[in-house]
Amino acid sequence: KMVDPTLAEMGKNLNEAMKMLEDNQRKVEEENEKKYARKDIPGPLQGSGQDMVSILQLVQNLMHGEEEEETSQSYRLQNVGEQGHMALLGHSLAAYISVLDRERLRKLTTRILSDTTLWLCRLFRYENGSAYYHEDDREGLLKICRLVIHTRYDDYTIEGFHVLCSKQPVIYISSAARTGLGQALCNQLGLPLSCMCRVPCNTMFGSQHQMDVALLDRVIKDDVESGKLPLLLVANAGTPGAGHTDKLGRLKELCEQYNMWLHVEGVNLATLALGYVSSSVLAATKCDSMTLTLGSWLGLPAVPAVTLYRHEDPSLSLAAGLTSSQPVEKLRALPLWLSLQYLGHDGIVERIKHASQLSQRLLENLKNLDFIKTSVEDELSSPVVVFKFFQEYSTRDQTSHAAQASTIQHPIISNERHIYDTFNQWLGEQLAQLVPASGVDVVELEDEGTCVRFSPLMTSAVLGTEIQDIDQLVDCLKMKIPVLTSTLQLREEFEQEVRRTVGLVYIEDLGWPGLGVVRYNYHSDEKNDDKQQKELEKINTELLKKLNELESDLTFSLGPEFGGQKNCVYIGMVTEDLDVSELVETIAATGREIEENSRLLENMTEVVRKGIQEAQLQLQKANEERLLEEGLLRQIPVVGSVLNWFSPFQASPKGRTFNLTAGSLESTESTYVSKAQGTGTTPPPTPTSSLAKQRLPGQKAFKRSLRSSDGFSETSSISHCDDLEKMDQRPPALSPSQEHGPLETEKPEEQKEVAQAQTNTEDTHSDKLPPDCAKGEEQGSER
Repeated sequence: KMVDPTLAEMGKNLNEAMKMLEDNQRKVEEENEKKYARKDIPGPLQGSGQDMVSILQLVQNLMHGEEEEETSQSYRLQNVGEQGHMALLGHSLAAYISVLDRERLRKLTTRILSDTTLWLCRLFRYENGSAYYHEDDREGLLKICRLVIHTRYDDYTIEGFHVLCSKQPVIYISSAARTGLGQALCNQLGLPLSCMCRVPCNTMFGSQHQMDVALLDRVIKDDVESGKLPLLLVANAGTPGAGHTDKLGRLKELCEQYNMWLHVEGVNLATLALGYVSSSVLAATKCDSMTLTLGSWLGLPAVPAVTLYRHEDPSLSLAAGLTSSQPVEKLRALPLWLSLQYLGHDGIVERIKHASQLSQRLLENLKNLDFIKTSVEDELSSPVVVFKFFQEYSTRDQTSHAAQASTIQHPIISNERHIYDTFNQWLGEQLAQLVPASGVDVVELEDEGTCVRFSPLMTSAVLGTEIQDIDQLVDCLKMKIPVLTSTLQLREEFEQEVRRTVGLVYIEDLGWPGLGVVRYNYHSDEKNDDKQQKELEKINTELLKKLNELESDLTFSLGPEFGGQKNCVYIGMVTEDLDVSELVETIAATGREIEENSRLLENMTEVVRKGIQEAQLQLQKANEERLLEEGLLRQIPVVGSVLNWFSPFQASPKGRTFNLTAGSLESTESTYVSKAQGTGTTPPPTPTSSLAKQRLPGQKAFKRSLRSSDGFSETSSISHCDDLEKMDQRPPALSPSQEHGPLETEKPEEQKEVAQAQTNTEDTHSDKLPPDCAKGEEQGSER
């Protein structure tokens, strides 16, 4: 039974608050019509105050406000489970415990800190260690650097930075470390950037993501000979990019040789809690310090990171900030203390083991896929899986590629890598969008280029990734591989077809994941560049609109929002049954049609303007002639009316009509005489594309008809083709005015026989009709 009513009330309030926020997350989709007025502008603080429900309602509106209505995909928060509630409860308890009397607070914080440190050291096989809990995962390494400086420089506490001038300290980090880590350490420690040494990775032997130990040994010797002091080495047990582990055993020997501190960090440290640990990661237990990020590994929100270290002098640890005399500082471990107790040893191991099984499941499936290249450190157990799409050249392609590479080797290699980087960037984004629970992301590696990374230790506990999500990820990858291979193969053919086609310009954009980029080149004698650019933009925009109206599986767009070429048509990914020649011809024909229509409109505008001016002159001349014909007396107001009454003047109305087809002025006399406007000449036909290729029923545009495809059997394909051929051979339907046209070319004898047969038929027919009907037939024949 809960004795302290405050603790019971705190737990109840937390449950109610979390329930309110999580229930609203489920109701957002059902209440899309309800909009909350988000108030970003701070207002005055209310004098009377607000209750907890109103404040939580405000927090709820800010969390699930207008962002979800603006974006097409609704934003989902992390699914906070019971263990997450315990972590959140720890922050509330820390505030409550801080008001206890000093003696009780000291005893409670000491118990919490000692328990949590003991559990973590046993769980991750780190004997006789101390723990520092911090919010920023880099803060632990920063305090370790200060501890090492205090240890190696005896008078640092008294003289400060003057001691560092005698022997400049050097901190060594791997080139595969986190971006900006060295600069952040130098800024916080007040050291120049020359104190930071980046050690390259292996280039010849071993993993290209592991620190080159031999080179590091030579660098340290050079620094010692130049009067510098090697201070600390930061190694990786799982690099941020590829998840590879440095050779920690050899690095530890090197650090002992030069009296350096070895600090290890990385996601692979989580596997120390498992029953089987690889020897490369197990060597991390002998290091001087390590940083653990338990929040992402176990899916715990708002828990601190932990840096475990070994040091015998507590006064130096206190001076470096690793320990604190303030009991409130020790309460940082309270959320982790509660969560570890809730999960238990088996629950923690099970979560880490589940993440390792997910990576192994994906790695086994990737081995059976063509055109997928993996980059893992250990085929048997690798917590991080990195893969990329890569298509090997065939024997024939290798010969031609080698011949080209002998002349322009560097551009081809750089272009090829750039294209693969673009395609893998698209692949990673597609997989992350189709299977969001997998947690895959895109990573840039120095040697491999752009790759897709799956790191379940960092994402599975947060996203709730399961085995079926991995299977779905593999299925999506199988669907995307044929699209990537087809697009890569047809990309060169598309470029050649565009370069051979008059009126089209091929735009080389290696950063576009698709078939290619094309621009319709507008030919004009206009010297005004701005007008030419506007016309070019107008034509290509209309071309894009026309192409999107076609019934096809292709995607046409204006390209990326930033960094793309202007006035171009970007074509996305394609399949193997694409007819590239038809696509290019259709683009060119559609562009010519738009250009001709544009020029026709311009010419028509000029013709209409000139015709209006000419019509005004002719009408003015006609009015003068009418005045001469009527005489002067008819122009006088009263006399003219009387004269017109006695002797009306008959004058035919003379006007002008403008024939848009012929571009000429015509008189309206024939219009008033026949009571109908003349048709004039027949307008020219609208220019259309001559590429209206006949397709099979259900076949979309730009598709090659494959008789061996699953959609059509051989019999059905042949029958459809025969039907199309019959439709081509069938004569066109004649209009009523053309029905007698072919009869005029017949022989006279045939014409007489036909006329006689028609007469006999009419006579026979008229005999059988009643008199009224026969009379009507005779009148119809006379007409």
